[in-house]
Amino acid sequence: QVQLAESGGGLVQPGESLRLSCVASGLSFSVYAMGWYRQVPGKERELVAFINGNNMTNYAGSVRGRFAISRDNARNTVYLQMNSLKPEDTAVYYCNARLILEFWGQGTQVTVSS
Repeated sequence: QVQLAESGGGLVQPGESLRLSCVASGLSFSVYAMGWYRQVPGKERELVAFINGNNMTNYAGSVRGRFAISRDNARNTVYLQMNSLKPEDTAVYYCNARLILEFWGQGTQVTVSS
């Protein structure tokens, strides 16, 4: 059974940083493309950052230069380092694993507020 477990969310002030982690189990992690998505109430889920099995990355324009995605295949973990956080980054952040099938985590809340 595939499981994706996110952690690291919380409440921070504008300009601060957070690091999200997603630990995967039940799959051959190194061959999966991993992504971080986010969703706010009333809006569709949107891609934040993506990293494939060759460590090629892609970012949403709104986070490029502030966020960094990375992976540790030995730990079956993907990270999202979020710097210079803004109130508009407030959302539930979801981990995604994709190869032929697609899997999702339960999400972790990130709130950026003064």
